[in-house]
Amino acid sequence: MVSLLPGKAAKVQRGVCEDPLRFDEKPLDAAAMSKDRAKKIPTPQPVRGTQDMLGDFADRFQHVVDTFDRVRRLYGFKRVEVPVIEPTAVFARSLGETTDVVSKEMYSFEDRGGESITLRPEFTAGIARAYISNGWQQFAPLKVATHGPLFRYERPQKGRYRQFHQLDAEVLGSDSPLADAELLVLADQLLKELGIAEGVTLTLNTLGDAESREAWRAALVEHFTVHRGELSEDSLARLDKNPLRILDSKDPRDRPIADSAPDIDAFLTGAAQDFFGAVTAGLDAAGVAWERNARLVRGLDYYRHTAFEFVTDRLGAQGTVLGGGRYDGLIEALGGPPTAAVGWAAGIERLAMLLADNAVDTRLDAVIAVEDDAMFDLAMRGLRLLRDNRVSADIVATGSPRKRFDKAAKIGARALISISLRDGAPFTNAKTDGSEAAARAEALFRSIG
Repeated sequence: MVSLLPGKAAKVQRGVCEDPLRFDEKPLDAAAMSKDRAKKIPTPQPVRGTQDMLGDFADRFQHVVDTFDRVRRLYGFKRVEVPVIEPTAVFARSLGETTDVVSKEMYSFEDRGGESITLRPEFTAGIARAYISNGWQQFAPLKVATHGPLFRYERPQKGRYRQFHQLDAEVLGSDSPLADAELLVLADQLLKELGIAEGVTLTLNTLGDAESREAWRAALVEHFTVHRGELSEDSLARLDKNPLRILDSKDPRDRPIADSAPDIDAFLTGAAQDFFGAVTAGLDAAGVAWERNARLVRGLDYYRHTAFEFVTDRLGAQGTVLGGGRYDGLIEALGGPPTAAVGWAAGIERLAMLLADNAVDTRLDAVIAVEDDAMFDLAMRGLRLLRDNRVSADIVATGSPRKRFDKAAKIGARALISISLRDGAPFTNAKTDGSEAAARAEALFRSIG
């Protein structure tokens, strides 16, 4: 409470109480105060690398998710959910502390308990952690799928954001090449059902078994060491820790050296050759087209056998729309038992960008225009009946009754149903696009009498 100075009372003038402590004694200008306050509050902007979705792209995004959920059920993949946050060690161990994701791109922070926490930059490590900590080995082989947001501090570009979203499918606890083939057939069917398979190519490689990979790694180290003085700074850093990554370097200085490096085929064991042959035979039997890319690699040691990417030239330089591989050593690297596993991930935003303009039909089945307020109760009963019968519908019952029909027409539903009062009785009129859904909506509405 403010106490007034002796002998001085607060003045009330034009609804404004003047503070007696003010020396200018001028009435306060409410408009000016509001303007000043507005200046002090900056307009919020989205965090760089994030996006808000509404309308067409949001519908495309959801269409990708819905199609994925429908297709993964056909293959018996169970829905799984894992936390958005994990202990930082989960990703440091799985992705490798020298990778760009861990060293430069992760959103990590210390919580109030002093533990280092990271917003997930990918799904596989979290699913592998859940497999260990929840004892999901009892369900092996376990086929799981998920989708949701991921976070990486990287340079935003077309189809790539700092908060982005992925579809993810994994098979844990199976060392069969048929698991690899099934995942690739699932991915192929997903792209076809989305209508974006044309112009997308499945590229495939083998990294061999542990013996094959180790022999190839040694040969690559020997090759790159000879050309050490010609390599880029990034490749020099990778030479000792991650030499396979030099093979997919984009630096022009590295390309001639990488292109002349030995292929893995010369180092494949008989078992590794048989595994890759079984994968490709499965793809051929299922009618999935593929191309060999002997330079497609995964740098970390726990990757084995199959590596793959679905690529296109319709998204600029970053043309991968879906990619993955076999990671038989990951769960063991996280402290679990030796466990074979394979999986893939795909960017939802990038898939949505590839959809045709007419790929998503978001029209309602019906819209009801109430042209007489006396018909409101009847219209609401009809609206409830439609929705109870899985008919999507909305109602226009506000504003000028004369304009409600035109307002409803702009919504663009398959059936436009108007209800009015004629000669003291309800009168229903319908305009439809001739579709079965529209006819069903009209019949249901007329059935309320």
